[in-house]
Amino acid sequence: MLHQPIGADESQRNAAARAFIVGSPKTMLIGGQWTSAASGETFDVIDPSNGKFLSAVAQGDAADVDRAVQAATKAFEATSWAKMPPHERARLLYRLGDVLEQNAEELATLQSYDMGLLYPFSQGMTVAMADVFRYYAGWTTKILGSTFPANGPGLTYTKREPLGVVGAIIPWNGPILASAWKIAPALACGNTVVLKPAEQAPLVPLRLAELFQGAGLPDGVLNIVTGDGSTGAAMVAHPGIAKISFTGSTETGKRIIAEGAATMKKVTVELGGKSPTIIFPDADLDKAVG
Repeated sequence: MLHQPIGADESQRNAAARAFIVGSPKTMLIGGQWTSAASGETFDVIDPSNGKFLSAVAQGDAADVDRAVQAATKAFEATSWAKMPPHERARLLYRLGDVLEQNAEELATLQSYDMGLLYPFSQGMTVAMADVFRYYAGWTTKILGSTFPANGPGLTYTKREPLGVVGAIIPWNGPILASAWKIAPALACGNTVVLKPAEQAPLVPLRLAELFQGAGLPDGVLNIVTGDGSTGAAMVAHPGIAKISFTGSTETGKRIIAEGAATMKKVTVELGGKSPTIIFPDADLDKAVG
């Protein structure tokens, strides 16, 4: 159920979101190119509000993950993303925040279709994520090391450097929020990203990547590989990914921590659900789900 937004009537924002949803199967973004899965396989995305088909999306596998990691590594090394002056990277992140804000109504509506969130909540969440990119844009010039007393004429200091390729795996609930929280800090620190959305709600991250590409984000800096749990497992196992950032279930998080040790990955996990909704037997179900 969608609600009246600020700034556009429902037909306008529905049209923008539907224009992205309908048409050919959704492809993945790898190295700046929109591409089908190597296997040619797809999976269906369903509107949770009515159970109807929304779109077919590429089912990525280990071969696609490897292509994305190679593209991200090339962007990190060959195109000198990590060596981009901090102020220049900050300007780009500010631009990404502006692009997100300018397209907030479409993204919020798309998220409502994708994972069933009521429009007012989706809109507020989307607008807030523009400021997440602006916040991390400010950090690009404030990632500092330290100096330490040393015997003799030498200088002892620490220098913070980007890790390289960061693998981000996000859940279905609030994909715009999860995407921003993982992409913005990784890019601010000079890393490149391979992101896997949840198979239940992949449309918002795909559209976000399309918008960021149009805003001038260099090819390969952000890659989107869609798929299921096996796709995420291929990311965790890939030796070219330096860090996994995962939000999801506790059981999956435990496996990621254990399996990440095999390739000495850094791992950050945000685990477990919260804020459940309890519906008692005498509840008005129409109001509860509407």
